[in-house]
Amino acid sequence: MVVTVALAAGCSGKPAAAPASTPPSPVGEALPHSGAPKVDHPLPESVLSGDPCQGALTPDQLKQILGTAPQGKPDSTAGLGPDCDWHADAAVSVSYTTQDHQGLSAAYKNAKPKVTLWRVLPPIQGFPAVGYADKQGEKTGDICTVSVGVADDLSFNATLQLSYAKRGKADPCELAARVADMVVTNLRQKAGS
Repeated sequence: MVVTVALAAGCSGKPAAAPASTPPSPVGEALPHSGAPKVDHPLPESVLSGDPCQGALTPDQLKQILGTAPQGKPDSTAGLGPDCDWHADAAVSVSYTTQDHQGLSAAYKNAKPKVTLWRVLPPIQGFPAVGYADKQGEKTGDICTVSVGVADDLSFNATLQLSYAKRGKADPCELAARVADMVVTNLRQKAGS
C-alpha cells in the first residue's frame, strides 16, 4: 500500500513536539537506561548533522507521505536539536535529537511516564523504535510520534498528524513508523551503509 493513500487529506496545526528531555544523565548512568534497548549496530553521529529539512526526507518521499512535496519549515526544540515540519493536508515533522546525548533512553525516561499511548514497535531496519501519543493525540487518534534509536546516545523522532479525512481510518503510529523507515533509509545512505 502506498503511504499517500493512507495520509493525504486534511490537517490543522503542527504535530506535537516530543516531550522535552532531561539534562544528560548523571555520571555513572550508562546508556541505554530506563528500559530502552541497546542499539546493536549504531550509525555515526554525523548522520544527524545538518538540517532535517535538507536530508531527512526526499521530495519523492514527501509526495508518498503527503501527496505533494511542500517546502519544509526548519525549527528547533530547545535542548533536543533541529527539526523540520512539512504541512499539506496531513503533516509530518522530523527532529534530530542531538543535544541531550540520551538516545532512545530519553523517550523511555521522559515520554513513557507521561503519555497515554506507548507502543514498543518492531525494529525499523534493525533500530529500536517506540510510538507514542499524549492523551489528546490518543483521544483524537490523529497523531503519533515514533522515536528511533540510531545509537545508544542518538535518536530521531518522526511525528505524523493525519488529515481529518483519515482520522479513525488509519493508525497514525503505523504510518509514522513508515515515515521513520524512510528517514532511516536516508540516514543509512548518508552513513554509507
